[in-house]
Amino acid sequence: MAERVLTERALNRALLARQLLLERVRLPIPRALERIGGIQNQYAPSGYVGLWTRLEGFERDALTRALERRTVVQGTLMRGTIHLVSKRDYWLFAEGMRRAGREWYFRIRKPAEREVRRRGERLRRVLAEDPRTRAELGDLWDDPHLVWMDVVRIPPSGTWERRRADHYALAENWVGPCDATEEEGLDHLVRRYLGGFGPASLGDVASWAGVPVAFLTPSVERLDLRRFRD
Repeated sequence: MAERVLTERALNRALLARQLLLERVRLPIPRALERIGGIQNQYAPSGYVGLWTRLEGFERDALTRALERRTVVQGTLMRGTIHLVSKRDYWLFAEGMRRAGREWYFRIRKPAEREVRRRGERLRRVLAEDPRTRAELGDLWDDPHLVWMDVVRIPPSGTWERRRADHYALAENWVGPCDATEEEGLDHLVRRYLGGFGPASLGDVASWAGVPVAFLTPSVERLDLRRFRD
């Protein structure tokens, strides 16, 4: 069977529909974030405005409550940037991107792995006791936390009411223990991107996730996907 050819308009309408931008819908906040592949959220109000744009009856306090109840999580994920995702998606995303993030860091920064590990473990021990502010962490807050462990931003910081993110916790303490594998995470990245932005190329998925195409190719072979031409 010949592959269907999609026009630019068809791709445009599909993207807007998948991003819930053609009309507002009624969905729980975690489910909406899963549908659209999360929201990039360096500036805390971005998540609130992004959800208000998409959800019928959305109230600002609803997202703050979801963050406090931990059904929604703020963490450093796709492309090494802060994203707002559901609790269910957090570990799958983190596991899918971990190896690529570490390899990039060591290739570009060329640090001594032993030193990165040492600093990362020191930070882990401190955060294992209790969540801390950036000021409390002092010199311990450095790039190793991005490559050696998973740290999340926790309320009240990173909310509409307190936009500066200065409270941090270990993801394993705040979200719960990781229960995902790298293979599951890579498959999930492909599913979430195509669900939120597709139809799209594998290069598009890789660019969004910050993961090399070669890492994702096995996922495309494992998953049952439809193919189109542009």
